[in-house]
Amino acid sequence: MNGVNHIERVHGTGTGGGPAERSGDPGRALGGFLRARRGRVAPEHVGLTGGRRRRVQGLRREELAQLAGISVDYYVRLEQGRATQPSPEVLDALARALGLDAAERTHLITLADARRGPAPDIRASPLLRGMLDSLAHFPTFATNPRLDVVAWNALGAELLGGLAEPGRRDPNNARFLFFDPASRDVFPDWEPRAAEAVGQLRVAAGRYPDDAELAALIAELTDRSADFARIWDSGEVVMCEAGRKRLRHPVAGLLTLDFEPLHVQAAPEVTGMVVHVFSAGDDREAAAGLARLGDYVSSRAR
Repeated sequence: MNGVNHIERVHGTGTGGGPAERSGDPGRALGGFLRARRGRVAPEHVGLTGGRRRRVQGLRREELAQLAGISVDYYVRLEQGRATQPSPEVLDALARALGLDAAERTHLITLADARRGPAPDIRASPLLRGMLDSLAHFPTFATNPRLDVVAWNALGAELLGGLAEPGRRDPNNARFLFFDPASRDVFPDWEPRAAEAVGQLRVAAGRYPDDAELAALIAELTDRSADFARIWDSGEVVMCEAGRKRLRHPVAGLLTLDFEPLHVQAAPEVTGMVVHVFSAGDDREAAAGLARLGDYVSSRAR
């Protein structure tokens, strides 16, 4: 589904505020990310002497500049937001010096891109909804960059806590995770699922700094959830990747399912929506649980 553009979209026009990653100032957001990542690199891990008298956690500015092969003055201006649009070579050198993983490197490049615009207001097209329904034996749902669940099939709606029933659960996955105690039943591995959601919102905030709705969501989560604020302060970024996840349902029981994200474009090179597909794979116990879930959904539809 990569590259398939089956999304209706309207661009928003609001402006966001708050933390650096939600700021409309690209330099400030980039500087904040560099400071956070510099602070987590242990000097001894890059061949430097730590010592007890260091006044900063992680690397000093001049140490990182030396490792990246750039001038201290230029690096200071980057952190302070006074230098914008660093070259790809500088970004690559900083990423290597900081030991960034693939998700963090992508986020760094995004923050340095002055062409970032507002988030597309995404609506699932009838064709996409039909495709989700055709995956009747696979729990499936689709989210936008704000983690709103914008489309689902019957199995996915039930497995995720009742998406198809108004009022049963919040349609925004982040609000569900941090405000609804039922989320800890649906996701027995709650902490990593919560960290994923926060990391994905940070990526979205970096990509769409002028999105007022996204900024308001992050502000609400920060104000109302100590868990969200704690994880947000860790500065992690997460890209949605394939893997295995555990989910629990009162009828299906505890399921360990394979997970595959399918990215649907809103525009060339712009991911507008992620379709989340779950499968039992070769796990007979998980397949039996999904069969029970399917029977339960069918019985309720009669």
